Amino acid sequence: MLESAMMLWFVLTAMSVLYVAIDIRHTPEHPVLKWGFLLLTLYAGPIGALLYIFGCRKSTPAEHARFVSARWRQVLGSTMHCVAGDGVGILAGAVLSKVLALALLAETALEYVLGFAFGWTIFQALFMKDMAGGSYTRSLKSTFIPELLSMNCLMAGMVPVAALAWRGVPEAHDPTHGLFWFRMSIALMVGFAAAYPMNWWLVSNHLKHGMMTVPAPGGVAPKMKGGMAMPPPVSREKIAIAAAISFAVLFIGLFIGIAGRG
Repeated sequence: MLESAMMLWFVLTAMSVLYVAIDIRHTPEHPVLKWGFLLLTLYAGPIGALLYIFGCRKSTPAEHARFVSARWRQVLGSTMHCVAGDGVGILAGAVLSKVLALALLAETALEYVLGFAFGWTIFQALFMKDMAGGSYTRSLKSTFIPELLSMNCLMAGMVPVAALAWRGVPEAHDPTHGLFWFRMSIALMVGFAAAYPMNWWLVSNHLKHGMMTVPAPGGVAPKMKGGMAMPPPVSREKIAIAAAISFAVLFIGLFIGIAGRG
């Protein structure tokens, strides 16, 4: 039964990735977020494809700008960007942990470090440095806190699933078996759900971007509803409270995962 469900999931995932890869070429979204949707669909299969269809898919810049102006779609873009980039490092850490025969706590730490490092320095700061005037240094500074808070919540959702699902089944922790990738797909989807509320706060307070519309050649980017007035800066107190919440959520997730493994 499980083998059949996994086979169906992998077939649907392959079909979903192929669909998104072909269709998204005609969507006027930022190239980095296009890659983000591809990676998310690789992790989340048909769920990722549905999020693309209902969250981003429009063919003209004007339609796209209006479509993605909804707050939930902006937050979808923000969360997807986080999970797509962090997920690469997390999966690399999970594979390396098996090769190095690491214990659960060390494996979790490696996944966190690699996930945060790739998500922050590459997928956020490097690929989006144009939003910081082209300066990689400024981009690193401006994306550090948002990436940290989002990553904490992502890992809080992931760790209990990755640690407890199919506990005691060796194949679930062996990258050469399909069950390993099935388990990590489920963990990343739960992590996405756990990170979404924090990304809502980050987007609402203009600390992270959401979806973006690329103008047609020779055109200008359509204005989003509400204009582009510079928002007031978020106070350090609010950021500190949000950071404390994110770490509290992370520690709860770690406790559930590690304590549940015994």
